[in-house]
Amino acid sequence: MKKAIYSVLAACVGFLVLPWSAAAQNYPDRPVRVIIVFPPGGSNDVTGRIVFQKMNEITGQQFIIDNRGGAAGSIGSDIVAKGPKDGYTIMVQSTTHVANAHLYKKLPYDVLKDFIGITPMARQVGMLVVHPALPVKSGKEFIALAKSKPGQLNYASAGSGNPNHLAAELLNMMAGIKMQHIPYKGGGPAVTDLVGGQVQLFFSTPIAVMSHIKSGKVKAIASTRETRSPAAESRSTIRWSSPGTWSR
Repeated sequence: MKKAIYSVLAACVGFLVLPWSAAAQNYPDRPVRVIIVFPPGGSNDVTGRIVFQKMNEITGQQFIIDNRGGAAGSIGSDIVAKGPKDGYTIMVQSTTHVANAHLYKKLPYDVLKDFIGITPMARQVGMLVVHPALPVKSGKEFIALAKSKPGQLNYASAGSGNPNHLAAELLNMMAGIKMQHIPYKGGGPAVTDLVGGQVQLFFSTPIAVMSHIKSGKVKAIASTRETRSPAAESRSTIRWSSPGTWSR
């Protein structure tokens, strides 16, 4: 169980597309709609924009970003599932896509049958970031503080079932602490409220918060890697379990 959650936490951001005809030899020969199922500013959005800007340059065709956040990505997923099956509607999702099948009693699409996975785009490590007002400098200090304030610390997530939600609940379970979950429609809004002090912590990815770390608007105190993150040089490491692969 811990190993599976750890692997979900290291969120593999991927893009998926509905089946299209094998006869489309010159794909793409017209603009492609890229639905990112989370709002602007989160790791899926940032990664997708980087990748598809390069696709614009390589193919000479437009890959038009369309953010459709909400309901842990299921709103955007539903648009793709009901769209034309010609390869010109692509979806950027995360492991939340599969988690939703187990969290919601009924979805308006079939996670396995209505989509074809194309490729992973990034494998991202989790990072525990807190508001600067929180008087902690390490994962150990944070756990001690949380134990002294049961139920008083609020953590943000990009939506129920998102890897940062599962990471925080895993920390609750393993450290014997109790934090309150505040779900958002995506990582971008979650980071905005963390910077503003409406929530105290967030399990983010480095790409989504690095600029705020450098400016001092948030503090990175721990990483889910077994070693320090070379990107952020976080002060400590929370060891969940040894890494493993995660697939359906």
